[in-house]
Amino acid sequence: MQLDVTDTRRDLEVVADVVARYGRIDVLVNNAGRTQVGALEETTEQELRALFDLHFFGPAALTRAVLPHMRRQGSGAVVQMSSVGGQVTAPGFSAYCATKFALEGMTEALSQEVDFGVRFLIVEPGAFRTGLFNPGAAHQSAPMTEYAATVGPTRDYLASGDGTQPGDPAKAARAILAALEAPSPPLRLVLGDDAVDGVRGRLDALGAELSSWEAVGRDTALS
Repeated sequence: MQLDVTDTRRDLEVVADVVARYGRIDVLVNNAGRTQVGALEETTEQELRALFDLHFFGPAALTRAVLPHMRRQGSGAVVQMSSVGGQVTAPGFSAYCATKFALEGMTEALSQEVDFGVRFLIVEPGAFRTGLFNPGAAHQSAPMTEYAATVGPTRDYLASGDGTQPGDPAKAARAILAALEAPSPPLRLVLGDDAVDGVRGRLDALGAELSSWEAVGRDTALS
């Protein structure tokens, strides 16, 4: 069944149809998405809201719809296809990263709320050779000359990057299955050398910044 995940009423109908047909629903993979490039100032409110509908509100609605059935079964799995952009930012991806950060925050809290046998997996791929960078697949906000130096290289990469991504989607799919079937599955699965290096770099930078400002942060209690 084809589904526009931004139609949240249809999301509920599709889940109900699946359960009526098969009697249960075991796995939800929230995979719909697209690339959007533009500095925040270049991004219109309509563009920002549309991307949140696709990357956050749609997956949230589908996740809410399957949880009662998985709770009844006492089992299930929810896979959120996020991105390395759910942890690591880059100029021109402010809107994109915001949606992925939101999806990841929701899912991490959700994994702490649910205690009836449902597994949650946040997948954070780097650059994989999918159709994400196909000509016309990405949405680009109208450029402003003021952001040519910072966002311009990202636009150039988008224009030339299709077909050069190092990641193998088939290997990614096998890695996701392995994580779901593991005795102690991870909450986050980082895929690709570029993604692993990016996340490690971010964690190192966060740790260093926290250490540098720890004394200031702790010196805020009421005396």
